[in-house]
Amino acid sequence: MSRKSRIILTEALRRDPAAADRLLWGRESDPLTRRGFIRKSGLLAMGAALGAAIPYARFMPAGLVPAAFAQEDAPGEILGKEGLIVLNDRPLNAETPAHLLDDSVTPNRYMFIRNNGLVPENIDPETWELEVGGESCLRPDRFSIADLRARFETATLQLQLECGGNGRSEFVPAASGNQWTTGAIGCPSFTGVRLRDVLNYCGVGADAVYVGYHGADIHPSGDPDLDAISRGVTIEKALERESLIAWRMNGEDIPLQNGFPLRLVCGGWPGSVSGKWLNRLVVRNRVHDGEKMASPSYMVPRLPVAPGSRVPDSDMRIIESMPVKSLITYPRSGITIGQRERLDVRGHAWAGDETVSAVFLSTDFGATWLPTAAQSPANRLAWQDWASWVQFTEPGYYEIWARAMDASGRSQPMVVPGWNPRGYLNNACHRVAVQVT
Repeated sequence: MSRKSRIILTEALRRDPAAADRLLWGRESDPLTRRGFIRKSGLLAMGAALGAAIPYARFMPAGLVPAAFAQEDAPGEILGKEGLIVLNDRPLNAETPAHLLDDSVTPNRYMFIRNNGLVPENIDPETWELEVGGESCLRPDRFSIADLRARFETATLQLQLECGGNGRSEFVPAASGNQWTTGAIGCPSFTGVRLRDVLNYCGVGADAVYVGYHGADIHPSGDPDLDAISRGVTIEKALERESLIAWRMNGEDIPLQNGFPLRLVCGGWPGSVSGKWLNRLVVRNRVHDGEKMASPSYMVPRLPVAPGSRVPDSDMRIIESMPVKSLITYPRSGITIGQRERLDVRGHAWAGDETVSAVFLSTDFGATWLPTAAQSPANRLAWQDWASWVQFTEPGYYEIWARAMDASGRSQPMVVPGWNPRGYLNNACHRVAVQVT
């Protein structure tokens, strides 16, 4: 299938899945089961578009965009980040194709880029300072990076960072913002000092509620009086032993686009709370009111809403711990293998502040599931590797689906979860396409 045809098909299915199903394949959906009943002519048309018959077509959910139609576009070229797909260039935002996230520890070159502002210029780590203050800070102070190294214990932890909008491109109707697919996630190793050690050194008032950050990134307008972003975390999250003020990533200086020379890292919560180019922390006696802390930024409805609804600010809540999720990093979507050939499958799973208890794989559009063990994390808030294998008994088009479950029994949904105005927290099963000859 040509790239242009693939885009047209994908867009049609995204805008109105039910209508597109009827027009493209003649498929009607059952509202109770969400399965599609497709006529023979439509099944032949879908098979032709995919380049193969579909052995488990009877199990395909209605309105499903086949994974083969969602192959990554050609990557952009970012120095030091070759292979990433550019979604926006001012500010720069780029995601990592799933197959490039196969390493247990995400390499610096494959860490996604999520910027709200423009990268600061003329950075000198020798003169960089971090100011700590706020109405609930008892002893405000300033620290150079050398001061942080000298005064506090150094810690190295592998921590998952995921954009709250990862997966936004799958929501219908479309939500505004960068149209991330699956690649706004990474789990590198960070080195720095514990945020709680610095806060305790400066003194935390009994009325402390939140810790907000400010960075040196430049507002897209160029106005020096405006913050591009200034978010934060609850005091409880800030005082966790895994929350870091970091200056190294995988044993090297943090890449410029990922926050050099100093950044906050609060794994398990949306990446927007882990401020980059960090130069100020404020201990607040109320929820931080910095840029992008107000609704609807990084907020979701408290209760389910109908797709396309306008949701009052009072009915929104701040995103904290991210939901359970998984990613297939091998094989790459779109591969072709021989019939009865054993195919290794592997990837990662994570669950915000929780741990992952199990991962399941399906090759028949979720009709049956194969349990797969998830390895223990390197440390709390690191993702967990998993590996298994599958075989196919007849030629045709297949999809491998991955579904993770956390320690509290919450599982990924098979389809896109509840719609929200900004397209946050999509943790639907990841899918890759396989052609069996």
